[in-house]
Amino acid sequence: MLTEKIGVIGAGKIGSAIARGVIRAGLAAKENVMASDVSEALRQAAANELGIKVTADNGALCDFADIIILAVKPQIVDPVAREIAKKLGAKKLLVSVAAGVPLARIEAGLAQGARVVRVMPNIPCVVGAGAAGYAGGAHATAADLAKVGAILNSFGVGMAVEEKYLDAVTGLSGSGPAYVFLFMEALADGGVQVGLARDVALKLAMQTVYGAAKMALEANKHLGELKDEVTSPGGTTIAGLYAMEQKGFHGTVMDAVVSATRRSQELGKGL
Repeated sequence: MLTEKIGVIGAGKIGSAIARGVIRAGLAAKENVMASDVSEALRQAAANELGIKVTADNGALCDFADIIILAVKPQIVDPVAREIAKKLGAKKLLVSVAAGVPLARIEAGLAQGARVVRVMPNIPCVVGAGAAGYAGGAHATAADLAKVGAILNSFGVGMAVEEKYLDAVTGLSGSGPAYVFLFMEALADGGVQVGLARDVALKLAMQTVYGAAKMALEANKHLGELKDEVTSPGGTTIAGLYAMEQKGFHGTVMDAVVSATRRSQELGKGL
């Protein structure tokens, strides 16, 4: 369990998921977690679901917490950082989950020596199955990074990377759920095309993707080896794989990751 109190600025989907994750994992007791938000409805929802303290005052949250999670939209990161700069000083740890906002920009609005860690989470964190990359700023310590890793692992998987690779994390795991949702929809559509009822096809598609991901995580085998275990000579699977590769499936998915990564880099530059 963390000894520090945790504050979350922004009680939307990602912010509330983080609060939910640390409480459910036993990293923090609910009385040691607070959320702030300009929306009374979001504050009330967090209080009702999680039993945590809530406030409309970001300064009060910073007085309460030792680790502050900045879970606001990228376009308001700068004013919020300036608002809480004096409260943070160099003693408290700020963890930003604002997509595309670089560490240098966040640190520029804070006090000298401010400790900042930047995180790129993804939307499945709301169901406790997130995949996130994180990187420390100029003054973040090894202990800071370890704490952030523990927080992220409480609702999924957190991977430490250099900041220059966070755009790649965005292109892969940040945008990746949308690629998987599209793939599942396509699988289900294929099932409907060959006669399955829509509800049956959807359920089978979703469970197939879930089962394959679970197997890949637990098998400790190369993905190619797992693929080969399903693929018999002259069988149905190799026929399907051949059709996918004829349409450039592998390269298309790679291009999607590259394109999303480049767009993340552009957004970070304000383009």
